[in-house]
Amino acid sequence: MFSIIQAAGWPIWPLLACSVVALALVIERFSSLRTARVAPPRLLDEVLTLTRSNLPGPDVVQKLAGNSALGQVLAAGLRSVIAEPRISEEALRQSLEGTGRVVLHRLERYLNALGTIATAAPLLGLLGTVVGMIEIFGAQAPGATGNPVQMAHGISIALYNTAFGLIVAIPALMFHRYFRGRVDGYALELEQAAERLVPHLMRFAVRAPA
Repeated sequence: MFSIIQAAGWPIWPLLACSVVALALVIERFSSLRTARVAPPRLLDEVLTLTRSNLPGPDVVQKLAGNSALGQVLAAGLRSVIAEPRISEEALRQSLEGTGRVVLHRLERYLNALGTIATAAPLLGLLGTVVGMIEIFGAQAPGATGNPVQMAHGISIALYNTAFGLIVAIPALMFHRYFRGRVDGYALELEQAAERLVPHLMRFAVRAPA
């Protein structure tokens, strides 16, 4: 492996850095976008059952908010009704939507960086190809005998960097689209959960006299 890096020349180092960063981002996103940390399957039903007759206390709401991303959204709705018993349905929906946007932004963290690596890696490989071509042309200077060692080194730089750029870019693009699909799916789940929670919580809202 070290001999390949030596043959690829200095343009390989930015690609190596991109590969390390991309691997770290993929591992982090796999950990952060687990279903248990974002939208546990039974959490909404448990909250609806818990609040069937009355609203929970602050400790329970705080524990719910720290449970998962979905729990944070549900806790925002509970806090809004507890803090303002005369809350309107529109205000409750706005509270849930605001918290949902914050949660969604956190779920999308690092996805732009992964997409940037997927886009930049082939260009960095192309840069290595250009550097290798320059080495090849330098080995064939007019009026001088061609330098086969320099020519071989230029070919190595061009081919290794082109290949490594694609090796980094293709998996990064695949994982970027995979994680983007997961985030979109979670966003839909959060929206549906909020729609179920709103009419349930409005039963506890105190109606203002006409």
